[in-house]
Amino acid sequence: MIAIDTNIIIRFLTQDDPNQSQLAEAVFSPYNKIFLPLTVFLETEWVLRYAYRFESPQIVNALRGVCGLPNVTVEKANVVERALRWHENGVDLADAIHMASSLEENRNNMFVTFDKKLIKKGSTLKIDVKHPESIFK
Repeated sequence: MIAIDTNIIIRFLTQDDPNQSQLAEAVFSPYNKIFLPLTVFLETEWVLRYAYRFESPQIVNALRGVCGLPNVTVEKANVVERALRWHENGVDLADAIHMASSLEENRNNMFVTFDKKLIKKGSTLKIDVKHPESIFK
């Protein structure tokens, strides 16, 4: 199995460098088994958003496309899918991954943050997100 770095996915998705894009396509050949680490997944979203100015729907479609390839194994696929759903509902993808990982790995029912926007969004998604002050009352 081949673990890939962010730059491989970026070249594969954007086709912005002919030589590297061709090599990235070869890496993604159906004959190769690909492993996508969670950290690379997260960094890919950041690069697409900030360096390439992709909008959230484009990013979600691109990431789902890569994750859905039959030869790609995604680290913590359940976390990734849940995070993508929350991201589609307005949660920053990094925050969504933090929360989904907490729920998946720790069976934790509460996520604590100072981010008021995330707390509000969490309540609309039925996720228990609280400000630290509220847990000590």
